[in-house]
Amino acid sequence: MTGMQPRPSPLLVTFAAVASGPWRIETMQPVIGESLPAAERLAMLEGTDVAAPSGASWTLRGVVSNTRYTTRTELGTLQERQQGLRRQEATCAALIPIRKTEAWWALAQDERRAIFEEQSRHIAIGLDYLPAVARRLHHSRELGEPFDFVTWFEFAPEHRGAFDTMLQRLRATREWSYIDREVDIRLRRD
Repeated sequence: MTGMQPRPSPLLVTFAAVASGPWRIETMQPVIGESLPAAERLAMLEGTDVAAPSGASWTLRGVVSNTRYTTRTELGTLQERQQGLRRQEATCAALIPIRKTEAWWALAQDERRAIFEEQSRHIAIGLDYLPAVARRLHHSRELGEPFDFVTWFEFAPEHRGAFDTMLQRLRATREWSYIDREVDIRLRRD
């Protein structure tokens, strides 16, 4: 067909717990279920042609692809308010891998959407913290990874309290009753 733009390929991202990387791991706490092996630093590698470093304590992979569970209006609002990653002032980060229960995945798409936004207000809560907190969601379930999603957040040190409040609000929702493993990894860029 003429006039159609090629669809961009999904971006594969590998998070590798390594001895030397740009992000220092400050804390790693299991929220639900078991944690990950201890590590000192984290590297975020983008692309299919990038191999995970040998000797990594652990790696998590995910794909940045099409946005799911959002309406056109919500997507537009997110795009208007969200700032990109790698902002100079955003020296704090959080990596939060999450696995949802089989009961979640047994639900139909419209049922998951109803819990995600109509009941839990996941997107609405996140919008309250933009643009201070930037985030990028990585889908991992289809890759056979131990988590379904890996979310990467970046923020300036003065927004740490706001980020913690956002997490408390999200974790208090009905959606979180469908999570059976979550690890909260806090990082700082030197």
